[in-house]
Amino acid sequence: MTTTTLAPPGRIGKAAVGALGMLAVATGALESVVTPTLPLLQRELDMSPAEGALLSIVLLITGALVTPVAGKFGDRHGGKRVLIRLMTVVCIGGLVSALAPNLPVLLLGQILQGAMVGALPLSFILVREHLPPGESKVAIGVVSGLFVAGGMAGTLSAGPVAEGLSRHWMFALPTIAAICATVLVNRLMPQDQPRRSDEAGVDWPGLLLLSGTLVTLMLVLALAPDIASQPFVLGALVVVLAAFATGWTAVERRAASPMVDLRMLARPAVWKSCVLTFVICAGTSVPVYLLPQLFAVPSDEYGFGASATAIGFFLLPGTVAASLAGPISGIGARRYGSRAVVTTGIVLMVTALIGLAAAHSEIWHLVIGKVLVALANGLCVTAMVTRTATSVDHGDTGIATSLVLVTRVLGFAVGVQVSGAILTAGTPSGSDVPAESSFVIGFAIAAVVTALALLVTRTMSKGVKE
Repeated sequence: MTTTTLAPPGRIGKAAVGALGMLAVATGALESVVTPTLPLLQRELDMSPAEGALLSIVLLITGALVTPVAGKFGDRHGGKRVLIRLMTVVCIGGLVSALAPNLPVLLLGQILQGAMVGALPLSFILVREHLPPGESKVAIGVVSGLFVAGGMAGTLSAGPVAEGLSRHWMFALPTIAAICATVLVNRLMPQDQPRRSDEAGVDWPGLLLLSGTLVTLMLVLALAPDIASQPFVLGALVVVLAAFATGWTAVERRAASPMVDLRMLARPAVWKSCVLTFVICAGTSVPVYLLPQLFAVPSDEYGFGASATAIGFFLLPGTVAASLAGPISGIGARRYGSRAVVTTGIVLMVTALIGLAAAHSEIWHLVIGKVLVALANGLCVTAMVTRTATSVDHGDTGIATSLVLVTRVLGFAVGVQVSGAILTAGTPSGSDVPAESSFVIGFAIAAVVTALALLVTRTMSKGVKE
């Protein structure tokens, strides 16, 4: 096999790092445009709340499946080669989303865009390959910060672009930026040498079965409100879901190089982290989905009649809080331990969810609630990833953290789909506006489920301060 010569440390300059930063901004913006404009998309494409929930999570599901595969391919074929091919898929997905005339085509575009989740870790691999340790840490921080900045830009710009031009342009503009950044990375970044050869290869059967499990689970949750009219369809999907889940479990237990090593779940530190991550992300996803819907409810009902532009501004403080949560969690874990940080985050989130259920008559109620939930989620998830990574051997870090990643996506996906199902079930026949009680029920259920996580945190050892 022909390999390229590995560039010596320090060979890339600021232009190459800038190209990676531009790529991070573009992908961050492309990832974030759906959330503030979801009510607008539901109106234009005649989607039910459950279908809107499905649209908001397919990108994350693809990302959870693609990321571990991208990492293995990066080791085998070189980070740059894989990154360019991954971004080609993302750009095609962005163009499909931009040109989509209906929901099925838009879902296809979002599925392809989900490959972007694997782009950021590959960017970090390239930075570490071509820069000395001190400079690489700075560069990784810059790229990470620009990804968050891109998400903020997407949240703010999606509404004005969709309302001023069209929904097609809110996908097209960040896609054009991603295409330009990918071309620049391809020109400015030197090739990196594959670092190892994985004889076991990629766990394709496990990947396909996990894909089937996740997709079927989302369909079951989406159809749940219509169980009375489609009982046989729903029953058949439940049987298919059980078959996929059983087959995936069997394959992963026997695979030489499993996509997700289920044996790792036997370790208390790992399974507790996974349970907590699932519950916390399920609780977080409820307000993430419900708040834009509540902002968009007409003001002559019980909502605020907010436009997509206004919704983006209302959600921005929560995005800022999420970006600050990571560093705060890291400092807290070092000083007080992960258990203290997770417990604090759970209490904060439960308080915010109860507050949203009880008081949501003013815009500031929702904005503050979103800020508290975003901050609490960032505290908890960062602490759980840190705890998981430091509780296993160095050689098991990737396997353990991949389990947390999969449960994070599962928790978020289940929470969003359940929220969509609640709104769909709570929408009177002949009306497009869900009953206000649907939002109250959603927030209350999320608060109860999140509070149950405290039962798990009580069993966690206080541990040493990390």
